[in-house]
Amino acid sequence: MPGGRSHRSLRRLVSLLPQLPAAQRLPLLARDPEGFTPQPYEQLAAAYRQHGHDGDARTVLLAEQRRLRTTLPWPGRVWSGLQDITVGYGYLPMRAMWWLCAIVLSGILLFTRWPPQPVDPGKPPRFQAAIYTFDLVLPLVDFGQEQAFSPRGGLQWAAAVLVCLGWLLATTAAAGANRTLRRA
Repeated sequence: MPGGRSHRSLRRLVSLLPQLPAAQRLPLLARDPEGFTPQPYEQLAAAYRQHGHDGDARTVLLAEQRRLRTTLPWPGRVWSGLQDITVGYGYLPMRAMWWLCAIVLSGILLFTRWPPQPVDPGKPPRFQAAIYTFDLVLPLVDFGQEQAFSPRGGLQWAAAVLVCLGWLLATTAAAGANRTLRRA
């Protein structure tokens, strides 16, 4: 065969003709009368990757995960939805950074306006709203501010929400990073 292409690879090349973006091919996959099966999504993504269209491949794989979510029991759908919103199942990893920035900025603004009370009023360290927020949001990181200050009333609930969001974001970001590293 001219140019060193085998019949098999030529067939793969022709299989994406006409060249359409993934968004135009996805409705065809959604109309599968047998319901959701991952294989067509995987094959289409592989074809896009083979032809150098990584963005289209990610679009197809993201659509696959979203379609898979509809087949899961409700706890799986909830967790899957959170992964979609936060990191796009690992296909949109910069989302996690934006969420983290939004959460940290919210905490900084909140604790700058209403700082928590020192645990030991006799010799409190200087309160740093940003460091305190990082202490709350980032799991496994300890800058010492969280133990030195104690929020009261509504601030207690806000701090608890920031801690929960930090853990949720960290676990979904880890899942997204795992998926990204597995693909590489």
